[in-house]
Amino acid sequence: MSRAALPGFRDFYPQELAERAYVMNAWREVARRYGFLEYDGPPLEPLELYTAKSGDEIVGQLYVFEDKGGRKVALRPEMTPTFARMVGARLNALRKPVRWFSTPQLFRYERQQKGRLREHFQLNVDIVGESDVAADAELLALAIDVMREVGLTASDVRARVSDRRLIGALLAHFDISEEQQPLVYAALDKLDREPRSVLEKRLTDGGLAPHTVGSLFEAVAAKNLDELRVRLGGVRAMDEHFDNLRRYFELLGSLGVAEWVQLDLSVVRGLAYYTGIVFELFDTAGEFRAICGGGRYDDLLATLGGTAAPALGFGMGDVVLSELLRSRKLMPALQPAIDYWVASDDEALLPDVMFVAGRLRRHGHSVEYSLKAQQLARQLKAAASAGAAQVVILLRDQWSGGAGTATLKNLADGSERVVRGDELFNIPV
Repeated sequence: MSRAALPGFRDFYPQELAERAYVMNAWREVARRYGFLEYDGPPLEPLELYTAKSGDEIVGQLYVFEDKGGRKVALRPEMTPTFARMVGARLNALRKPVRWFSTPQLFRYERQQKGRLREHFQLNVDIVGESDVAADAELLALAIDVMREVGLTASDVRARVSDRRLIGALLAHFDISEEQQPLVYAALDKLDREPRSVLEKRLTDGGLAPHTVGSLFEAVAAKNLDELRVRLGGVRAMDEHFDNLRRYFELLGSLGVAEWVQLDLSVVRGLAYYTGIVFELFDTAGEFRAICGGGRYDDLLATLGGTAAPALGFGMGDVVLSELLRSRKLMPALQPAIDYWVASDDEALLPDVMFVAGRLRRHGHSVEYSLKAQQLARQLKAAASAGAAQVVILLRDQWSGGAGTATLKNLADGSERVVRGDELFNIPV
C-alpha cells in the first residue's frame, strides 16, 4: 500500500497548512477592502460546462468520470465557468456591478512541473456589469494589493499589461489574416520563453512575409504607449485603443499602483475568450511562472451563463505565490502559541486543572494542560514547548479547591504573581 499522496497532490502538515492559511487570509483581507463578496460552488460540475468554454480538447486535462446517474462530470479545473453559471442564473436580481471572489481548490490532470501541480487553491476575483476601464484598473489594483499584503514590492513583482483589441488592430494594420492570427498569438505568447529567431521562422513558415514579422515584433517590443505610437508612425485606426489604455494607466496611478505596471503586448493570454485588457503578474527575477493572470471577457457570460453582460476577472494560484514568498523569506514560520497552560504539583488536582482550563476556554482563551500525570518541571517544559504565554500553577497547599490562590507565571520574562481563584478568569494574557 502506498504511503505517499497521489502525484501532484499535497499533504498539508501544520506548517504547510499555516502557510496556506497565511496566503488565503491575505486574499480574503484584500478582497474585503475592495468590497468583494465571497461565494463558492460545487467541486464537481457537468463536463459540458468546461467543454463549452474550452472545447473538447480540455477533456484530456481533467479528472473526468461518469457518476452513478450516468452523467459525465469533472472535478472543477477552474472557477470561471461555475461563476458564469451562477451569475447568469440570477443576474437580473443582483446588484451591479457584481463584485465576487472565491478561493476554490481546483484540479487538473496534467504534467507536474515547477509552480504547477494537479491540485491547487486559487483566488478568483470577478466583476460583472461594468464596461468602463475603471473596472479594469480596479481589478489589477486588487491583484497588486495582494502582493503588498504579503510583503512583496514593485521591485519583486511586475504587472505586464496588454489589450486584445489593440493587438487585433495591430494585426489588421499589418494585414495579417484571421486564419494566420492564432499562429501569431501563439508566437507572441512565447516571446519570453523561446528565441525570437525560432518564432520568426515559425511565422514565415506559416505564410507571413519576413518584413511583416520583423515590423510586428518591433512594435510589440514597445514598453509604453508613446514608444508604440512612434514605432507605428501614428495609426489613426488605433486611436480609440490608445485612449482607452492611456486612461487605464492614469487610473492605475490614481489607485497608487502605477509603479508596478508596464505595457507588454506579448501578453495575449492563451484563453481565446479574452476580449479587452489582459494582464499577468510575474516575479521580476524571472524565476517562476505567472503569479496571476486575467482580464476582460465580455462575451463569456452569454456563452456559459445565457445572459450577456460585460465581465472581467483574474485567477491567482497559491503554488507560485507560496514558492515566491519562500524564496524571498517572506513566508512566516509556524510559531506554536497558546494563551495559557494549566499545571499542578499533584495529580489528584487533575479535575481542578481541567475545571480551570474549561473556564478559561469559555472566556475565549486557548488552553492546554498535561493529559497524564507529570512532574511540575516537566509540565513547565511542555508549556514552553507549546508556546504558552502564561502558566497557571495550582499548588496543593494553596489552591484549596478554588477557594485559595494560584500562581500565574509569565514564560517570556519568568515573572510570577499570585491571584485569587475567583480573579483568575478575568485576567487577560
